[in-house]
Formats: sequence, structure tokens, C-alpha cells
Amino acid sequence: MTTLVRGRGWARTHPLAVDAALATAVLVCMVVGSFAEPNGEHGPTWGTRTPDAPSLILMTLGALALVFRRRAPWCVLAATCAAAIVELLTGQPRAPVVMCAVIALFTVAARTDRSTTWRIGLVTMAGLTGIAMLSGGPLPWYAQENLGIFAWTGMAAAAGDAVRSRRAFVDAIRERAERAERTREEEARRRVAEERLRIARDLHDVVAHHIALVNVQAGVAAHVMDRRPDQAKEALSHVRDASRSALNELRATVGLLRQTGDPEAPTEPAPGLHRLDELVETFRNAGLPVEVALGQVGLDLAAAVDLAAFRIIQEALTNVQKHAGQDAKAEVSVVRVGPNVEVTVIDDGPGHGKGETPNTDGGGHGLLGMRERVTALGGSCSAGPRYGGGFRVHAILPVTTAKGGTA
Repeated sequence: MTTLVRGRGWARTHPLAVDAALATAVLVCMVVGSFAEPNGEHGPTWGTRTPDAPSLILMTLGALALVFRRRAPWCVLAATCAAAIVELLTGQPRAPVVMCAVIALFTVAARTDRSTTWRIGLVTMAGLTGIAMLSGGPLPWYAQENLGIFAWTGMAAAAGDAVRSRRAFVDAIRERAERAERTREEEARRRVAEERLRIARDLHDVVAHHIALVNVQAGVAAHVMDRRPDQAKEALSHVRDASRSALNELRATVGLLRQTGDPEAPTEPAPGLHRLDELVETFRNAGLPVEVALGQVGLDLAAAVDLAAFRIIQEALTNVQKHAGQDAKAEVSVVRVGPNVEVTVIDDGPGHGKGETPNTDGGGHGLLGMRERVTALGGSCSAGPRYGGGFRVHAILPVTTAKGGTA
């Protein structure tokens, strides 16, 4: 098998040598066939005739032309047909020069389209057969040699067309396989990019929220450490709780990246609106008054919608904590409106009222991260300063997600 594969590879890389070997074999067959008499009393007989010099020259020229059959198939067909016609008109007895034309016709048929194959095949069959019948000499027009020319040229055209069709079929299958492979690779890259973006958003939301709380509580502890140690102790307790919560959520997020066989991943459920009170309490402990209006949104929201609503509220309140000022107040509203869940977070901070906006941090963070989450679910998100001061974040999340999950 290895030798066969190597032989095929060598033949593909040395087509001229293969054609030269084919031309040599055809020349040998023509020379040997020219010594046979097909019309003997008891069938074909050998050694009863010898080819003359012009016939040998025509056979040699026809075979030499076949060496270039792949480089110039139409020119080779014309040359071999011309040699065959000369032999049919002058050769007595005839030498089988028409074999060269048969091989050349097969090559042309294998390299062109079907309609061209049938046109050139009919012309070649009719031309060579007609000339053979008209110049038959002592033989009748329906002699076996004349009918053989018609049959061999017809079979050459049909065989060449079949080879061309098979090559086209194999090429089409190979192209479809390559296209499918490229599509699979592109889909895999797209899924990897989406997963990386999702994890980046989760990490940003977790880190930004908890680090902001840690920063605020640490500042409070440093400010009252000397005068009110009890309050400083309470602030440090909040720092400890916020850092522990951040570590737990980071552990849960990083656990998604583990492969089969890695240590057991955390089993803590993903955050959602069921943890809204806990989230709001952390901001209240950090000194941000937050009021919550939670409508009848249902407890069976799709996991993606539930997580997105929680993260939007978390990010919006974090921005209020960081940018709205010390005296700001926030209001959170989550209501069910028809087929959607509407999440609204507003504040009355003077910082936003002066034209400042929360930092998006680029790269899919902040407000841009909110919009990406909502857009991925088929919803909409808007954020901007409020008239009279403050900032407003409003997100509309469809209860039915883009992937078909329903609440």
C-alpha cells in the first residue's frame, strides 16, 4: 500500500514522464499491430505484412505528440487526427495510427465540459470514420476496421467525460469537507471569544462591586479609628465580609474554566434576584441609602435573565457608590411588564448632575458590559444623566431568552 501511494505521488509530480511512458507504450502497440492482418481467412494473422516507412514515421510522430497531451490537449488532438487522416488516405495496408487520436480525444474530453466533449467527439468520430469508409480501397465501407474507428473514438469521448465527472464530484466533496471544517473552526473560535467575554464581564462585576465596598469601608475605618473604635471595628467587619464574598464569587467564576479531572468545582448557585436583598444590604452598610421596589417578576426566570438583572443592578449601584458622591441616594426597581422584565436604577447624586458619567473602563466593562449582557439576551439598555441631577440606568430584559429559555 505504501509503495502504491508513493507511486501515485510520483506520478502527480512528474506528469511529463508518465505521458512519455504512455506514448512509448502506444507506439509499441501500434508497431506490433501493424504486423497483423485483420482480414485473414481464419481471423487476424501475424507476420503476413510489414509497415512501410511513411506509416512508421506517422506512428512515431503521433506517439511523440502524446507526450504533450496534458500541456496542449487541443493541439495534440489536431496533430494526431491529422496523422491518422494521412494514414487513412495513403496507407495500404493501414497502420493503426488512429490509436493516437483516440488517446488525444480521451484527454480533451477529460479536461473540458460535457457539451464540448460531445461536439468534438461527434466531429472526430464522423470525420475519421467517414474518411476511412471513403478511402477503404478494396475493403467495403462497412469493414471491421472502419466500424472499429467509430467505436473506439466514441468510447474515448464517453470515458473522458466520465473521468471528468468523477473528478468534479470528488473535488466538490473535498470542497464541502474543507468548508465544513473551516465553519467548525470559526464557530469554535466564536464560542471561545463569547465565553471569554462573558467571564471577563463576570469578573469585572464581582471585582468592581466588592473592591468598591472594601475601599469605602476601609476609608471609614481609617477616619474613625482613633475617635470611635467601635465604628471602625464594624467597618473592618464589613471589609472582611465583602472580601470573603468577593473570593467566593471569584472561585465560582474561575471554576467554570476547569477541565474534566480537575478538583471539584464549587456548587454555589449563580447569583440572581433571590440575592437582591443581600446585595442591597452590602451597599447600605457602606453608607449608600438604597430603596428597592420589587414587583411580581416571578421566581422562575431563565437563569441568563436572572443573572443579567442581578449584574446590572450590582454594576449600577457600584457606579453610584463610586461616582455619585457621599450624599447620594439610590432607587432600584424591578417589575414585570408584559413579556419583559424592566430593571431601573436611579440616583440623585450631584456628581452625575454636573455632567459626569460612570467610567466604562473600556474593553466590555461598566456601562458597555451592561449593554453587551442585555443585547446578548435580545433586550435593550439605556443609561444617562437625569433631568435635574443624578443618573438613570434602564434595562429591558425579555423573559424568553434568545436561546429559547422561558420564565
